[in-house]
Amino acid sequence: MGQPAGTFSSYDAVGNREDLSGVISDISPLETPFTSSLATVKATATNHEFQIDSLAAAASNAVIEGDDATTDASSATTRLGNYTQIMDKVALVTGTQRAVDSAGRADEFDYQVMKKGKELKRDRELAFFANNAKVAGNDSTAREMAGVVSWIATNVSAGATATEPTGDGTDARGAGTARALLESDLKAVLASAYDNGGNPDTIYVGSFNKQAISAFSGNATRTVNGEAEKLSTAVHVYVSDFGELKVMPSRLMPQGVALAIDHSLWKIAELRGFQSQDLAKTGDSFRKQVLWEGTLEACNEAGNGIVADLTTS
Repeated sequence: MGQPAGTFSSYDAVGNREDLSGVISDISPLETPFTSSLATVKATATNHEFQIDSLAAAASNAVIEGDDATTDASSATTRLGNYTQIMDKVALVTGTQRAVDSAGRADEFDYQVMKKGKELKRDRELAFFANNAKVAGNDSTAREMAGVVSWIATNVSAGATATEPTGDGTDARGAGTARALLESDLKAVLASAYDNGGNPDTIYVGSFNKQAISAFSGNATRTVNGEAEKLSTAVHVYVSDFGELKVMPSRLMPQGVALAIDHSLWKIAELRGFQSQDLAKTGDSFRKQVLWEGTLEACNEAGNGIVADLTTS
């Protein structure tokens, strides 16, 4: 059967309206688990400084009755710092585009500014995790903060030929020979963190090594919920000899490391919180800058741990 002669179809029409959905589908992940778990303090200078300290090692302690008191040596605190980093995103939309009828948003400019704010939060999470040495900056060089991976130096498992940072944010970790994530390496790091006074509460890993943890021998027995028709093969909480730790996958961390983090030992120090400001008009367009300035405060890296140089595929 063919189309009867003289039939007017949609292929002939020129006045049919377009069918454009008013829903904009965006699968870009917005999670910033590390940032969302930290307290925020106020920074008052571009070099945000903080102090760390530790008690003297426990020792045998017995004195003679009635003996004169003997003065014990006192030690000074250690003064550390991290530079504030300026981050920004700028949206620019023409006047014409703001005037036309757009699907899925009332105003293209407002929509783009909103996107820039979300992108900036992801950039901040990426910087907090980074293996990056701090940079003081100058009139032609941007200031940069040191990230978590470059701070942790005490409780470490690393591949052969790796070089360790000094633990004060001044240098980055040097890559070693890549190897698979082993439970024995993670346990060694957790034990070291405990011996040094730490109490990590979360293990951060990338997607590949999240699955590696789910394959640890401790999870050899899989459970099936018959009613829900679910097979449980994942490890979301790792129960170590030194406490329970959440196992948190992160898309924005270096994928070749596993981090044992005590969130109480890290803080966000803000010099300028999130803000947006209109920029000068130079023509028939609108510009707005979304900005944040701050840094990461490493209250004491010795309470955290890292298993570095891990394979990611």
